[in-house]
Amino acid sequence: MGDLIFAHGGYKKLKSFQIARLVYDLTVIFADHYIDSKSRTKDQMVQAARSGVQNIAEGSLASGTSKKTELKLTNVARYCQTAC
Repeated sequence: MGDLIFAHGGYKKLKSFQIARLVYDLTVIFADHYIDSKSRTKDQMVQAARSGVQNIAEGSLASGTSKKTELKLTNVARYCQTAC
């Protein structure tokens, strides 16, 4: 499991984090250009993209005390990237 989960705070090396960050950045750019700034849809899109990034970061921070929690939050983030 050492190859899958990095040391506490090593989440930035995870491919899932890198992809989640890219999805977030592209979502913000897309929403800024194509969605009305007052639209609830824009807020929801950005929040959903941010959630994937945050879940991975929180999972990594939790790894200091619980690998089970880290895996759970990382899997939630991965699911959100494909389904949200």
